[in-house]
Amino acid sequence: MNPLYPIEWAVAWLMVKFHALLSVFMEPDSGLTWVLSIVGLTVVVRTLIIPLFVRQIRASRAMQMVSPELQAVQKKYKGKTDQESRQKMAEETMAIYKEAGASPFSSCLPVLLQMPIFFGLFRVLFYKLPEAAGGEAFGPLTSDLARSASNSTILGDVTIADSFLNSGDGGITTKIIAGIIIAAMCAVTFFTQKQLTMKNMPKAALEGPMASTQKMMLYMLPFIYVITGPGMPIGVLIYWLTTNVWTFGQQYIVIRATPTPGSDAEKERQARINAKRERKGLEPLDFTPPKKVTAPDPEPERNIRIQPSAKNKGGKKLTDEEKLQRAREARAKAAEERRKAQEAAGETPDAPPKSGGALNKGGKKKRKK
Repeated sequence: MNPLYPIEWAVAWLMVKFHALLSVFMEPDSGLTWVLSIVGLTVVVRTLIIPLFVRQIRASRAMQMVSPELQAVQKKYKGKTDQESRQKMAEETMAIYKEAGASPFSSCLPVLLQMPIFFGLFRVLFYKLPEAAGGEAFGPLTSDLARSASNSTILGDVTIADSFLNSGDGGITTKIIAGIIIAAMCAVTFFTQKQLTMKNMPKAALEGPMASTQKMMLYMLPFIYVITGPGMPIGVLIYWLTTNVWTFGQQYIVIRATPTPGSDAEKERQARINAKRERKGLEPLDFTPPKKVTAPDPEPERNIRIQPSAKNKGGKKLTDEEKLQRAREARAKAAEERRKAQEAAGETPDAPPKSGGALNKGGKKKRKK
């Protein structure tokens, strides 16, 4: 059984329903009606995957933002091929992805989800449409509708089932139309990638291997259309061009509303906000992030070290009371020096310590009777 059969059936059903809707106020057998039916199909598909598209933009942005950290991890484990080092490198890499909310899979998820729909439309136009026109209906695509789609022309004798390599009765006109659509697809894809990678990224993220890969994709993706486009039916090229234009517009709106911090897109958004405030007679906002003021570390108190076995000048050992008295005098001297330093600095000096009371010969405080 063909695994794409449910998708082909859904694609044919949507195209037929849009054709029926447009036929209310347009010519049913017009090629433009069938072209707009494919455009309507594209709009439905792209609307359904809007959440995934927003996730894709955020994932791509996060992937480029963590590029410097990933380079640091790769440099850290460069030349280490043992199992433990590779495992630690993988763990640190995944920790960076998790902390930044980045996912390599999320950045290509919308494209992967559209591929079955794309191939389903290709099979409907390339295989099912001629079969249904010959009398073998395919679900909602009856023989009459298939003949209408196959025979309705866009310009001259060009139909949505013709292609650059298989021009049919359209001849050179089909090749020109297909060439124009392919060129438009390449241009839209180029500006879409440039908007995402150059305008919506800070300067620091435009360096390193990942940034080089993105720049390479900037020129490789349009070139793919030049290779694959000539073999695609006009209807598939229209679907492809419509989804590319939709991607560009949707991405423009998302980047304009929520640009990446530090990027040129963010600076343009800040300029728009201040220009709008100026028109209203308001003061411009200062978007410069405040500098973090770090308080100086407090000066540690000097510890008073008491010699465990000090002797007086006569060489005799000091009694416990004499040791305690000397320690008390040293602390009082240190406290006095600290108080003077605080007064010189203009600070409120600490309160002097309370007297500990008289001590007996054993060093204990006398009890009051």
